Amino acid sequence: MLTVGAAAGRGAFVHGGWWWLLSRVSQGRSRSAPGARPLDAASDDIVMLYHHRRLDLVRLAVLLVDDVPTAEDVVQEAFAALYRRHGSGLDSIADPEAYVRRSVVNASRSVLRRRRTMRAYIPPRVLPAPPPEEEVFLKEEHQEVLRALRLLTVRQREVLVLRYWSNMSEADIAATLGLSRGAVKSTASRALAALARKLEQTP
Repeated sequence: MLTVGAAAGRGAFVHGGWWWLLSRVSQGRSRSAPGARPLDAASDDIVMLYHHRRLDLVRLAVLLVDDVPTAEDVVQEAFAALYRRHGSGLDSIADPEAYVRRSVVNASRSVLRRRRTMRAYIPPRVLPAPPPEEEVFLKEEHQEVLRALRLLTVRQREVLVLRYWSNMSEADIAATLGLSRGAVKSTASRALAALARKLEQTP
């Protein structure tokens, strides 16, 4: 049983700690190399986009699908689909980063739908312990975030990850998920409230 003070601390974690936790996870995100051209000046080259944003997108996918191998597959397929459709030049895309990020979110949704279907017929497999090279993706901060995210619905999870980890605006999240801005705001509010309630009930 939680004391009043402990419960209050849990609520403080949910409403204030999310920013801290997700910012800790994001500290290892890939950065542009010194002197590298900005993406909008790099001739919209898919290789440049891949090198600048692959690691960032894999970490985003990990928060959505829970495991590194699947997250890497999701990102690889997003870039492969981008290349098949547009080639190595991305002049026809207004915002290549937003395009591939949306592809990663959609592919992650597809993965989760397939998992739900499979679990109706097949017992869930036990994932092996991640090898040492995956530690960069699954530090304790990542694990803590993932444990919290599992308390949410898929939609709530998507909104919080995009809002507080990817630092996307409500308008951009709405465009990515096909929602209204009002729906994004209310979903984020309900998700944080749900986390507060569930964490307060945790022994």
